[in-house]
Amino acid sequence: MRRRFGRWIRRGLLVAFAGGGILGAPLPINGQTATAPPKKQRPVVVASKPFAESYVLAEMFAQLLEARGIAVDRRPGLGATEIAFGALRAGAIDVYPDYTGTGLTAILHEPPVHDPRAAYGRVAGEFRRRWGVRWLPPLGFQNTYAIAVRRATARELRLRTLSDLARVGPRINGGFTPDFIGRDDGLPGLARTYGFHPRQVRPLVQALKYPALAAGSVDVVDGYSTDGAIARYDLAVLDDDRGFFPPYEAAALVSERLARENPAAVAALTELSGRLDEARMRVLNRRVEVDGEPVAHVAADALKQLGLTGDANRPANASAGRAAGLWEYLEGHRAELLSLTLRHLLLVAVPLLLAVLVGVPLAVMLARARPAAAEGTVRAVGVLQTIPGIALLAFMIPLLGIGVVPALAALFLYSLYPVVRNTYSGVRDAGPEAAAAATALGMSPGQVMRHVRLPLAAPAIMAGVRTAAVIDVGTATLAAFIGAGGLGDPIVAGLALSDTRMILSGAIPAALLALAVDAALGLCERWVTPGGLR
Repeated sequence: MRRRFGRWIRRGLLVAFAGGGILGAPLPINGQTATAPPKKQRPVVVASKPFAESYVLAEMFAQLLEARGIAVDRRPGLGATEIAFGALRAGAIDVYPDYTGTGLTAILHEPPVHDPRAAYGRVAGEFRRRWGVRWLPPLGFQNTYAIAVRRATARELRLRTLSDLARVGPRINGGFTPDFIGRDDGLPGLARTYGFHPRQVRPLVQALKYPALAAGSVDVVDGYSTDGAIARYDLAVLDDDRGFFPPYEAAALVSERLARENPAAVAALTELSGRLDEARMRVLNRRVEVDGEPVAHVAADALKQLGLTGDANRPANASAGRAAGLWEYLEGHRAELLSLTLRHLLLVAVPLLLAVLVGVPLAVMLARARPAAAEGTVRAVGVLQTIPGIALLAFMIPLLGIGVVPALAALFLYSLYPVVRNTYSGVRDAGPEAAAAATALGMSPGQVMRHVRLPLAAPAIMAGVRTAAVIDVGTATLAAFIGAGGLGDPIVAGLALSDTRMILSGAIPAALLALAVDAALGLCERWVTPGGLR
């Protein structure tokens, strides 16, 4: 058993350091294997947004490029449109799939254009003029919004169109994605065009809205016309009888740098243009969302059927569908999960160490300052803790791009407050009688701090460090949204693909890592605490 465990450790370390683990790109998901780029060739960074169709299209891009001899670095599951496009503009990624309607309304903030050719012409021209970003010719299908209800609800309330839905709006509850709630081509536009005002609106992530609708927790959701889940749950899609939604033609969105430096990659990606239709895309999505097939397999089969590649090279350790249980899944992906755990540990350890190196000296200085100024400084540091984790990570993209570095910076800022607050309070309140006695014996303020206050404050300081560490382990899972890897990768992918095993394969190690880190720091706390205080 020890020998077998040792092989797992060695294999995980090899993958982590050589194949996209600790300091490279995050490991791929769904059984796909990382490809080491040849020397002197910068790999094309292919990204996706966190939903099934985007994963499939991005993987098709990546495999097509690799089939043409072009090295690829995969960054699946980036956050919402703003994060993905921000990364493209900053040159942190080179290509990801998007939709003309999204580009028109969510990025250009222009009113919908209902002619597909006009919409494509507008986004292609404006993106290139403003940012040098290129829209390649559309892939051949549209994926417009699909407002869906249960068939029983449609029969009971006589719903066929969105106008019918507006009529019963005050009687029903809506479950919509945050994007849809905030975008002009989403709920606000429906309210203006149709007068649709539901009784209650519940924000739901992409992976949860369909199960919530099926369970009766909500009555209507926003979907996409090519979603496999529509057929899976046998939902009724309401007709957009006033033609509100703009065309959403899928296309590859390419960075200025890729177009300039690697025209061969752009040419390879263009081979997919016009080759996919809605029926084919619906089947591909269903295979991933409903049947649980690995994204890499589905993408490989699609490229082979289109005649763009040869036989699919399927990884040997990938489970077929979702028939395998959780243990079999963990067993089949043990090396990848070990690598992701090591990456996650890096994402926690480096920010925590920096927070200690910065926060403890800062708090010691504040403990010797005027109380009003010190409290004001500590509270100012505490403001960082009020910023949502995903917002702080997104803010880092224009400054530091995507990947490990911006994640480390954001997690450092998140770690700082618990360390500063606990150290400041501990040092300030540590043994006033002992400090007074040491001063009376002739010790200087510096000596009192080093030999009296800091040792007595050690339990409080370590409590802050332990709190920051546990917070970091949880927050680091969000780093997957900016391509930093770690145990957030399978969690984000599992949410997007409705795969509970994949979610648990990231959540369980993250929980165990939090317990292990806290236990290790507990031993450190015991070691640094004076014997009389243990």
